[in-house]
Amino acid sequence: MDREQIARELADAHELLDRASMARLAYEGLDGLPRVVPIGIFWTGEQIVMATAATAPKVRALAARPEVALSIDAGDGPGSATALSVRGIAHLTIMDGVVPEYLAAARKNFDAEQAAEFERNCRAMYDRMARITVEPRWVRFYDFGAGRVPRFLADLAAKMR
Repeated sequence: MDREQIARELADAHELLDRASMARLAYEGLDGLPRVVPIGIFWTGEQIVMATAATAPKVRALAARPEVALSIDAGDGPGSATALSVRGIAHLTIMDGVVPEYLAAARKNFDAEQAAEFERNCRAMYDRMARITVEPRWVRFYDFGAGRVPRFLADLAAKMR
């Protein structure tokens, strides 16, 4: 998939990315077996940023095998379901303190008092964090209510007509 296609898919998914605070991250563990973990995300407008403790097992695994997939979704039924699938390469940066986007993601779900308490707890807990970004190599945005569905579903629906 070329950069222009990737940029169009991400632009089409901007509403989902702006409000999403969680994703599922798939990667290969050091034992060679697949993993899928929920993880907080923050969309900067250019990057999907995740963060975790620098000592988390996924950090060592991503350093060794950076190929990942992300799934971000919203909606509670077919008419409102949206999803973004991303495949790409994870880039890790170990930072002192707390990753700023980690706190920004939390602010989406907390009022000011809760966010301040969360930040205090994070600053007490994390002396170092891993900032994880994904360089997209393939991206697809689905909006089921608008008929933007995977090709195989569109083909099956067309057969029914």
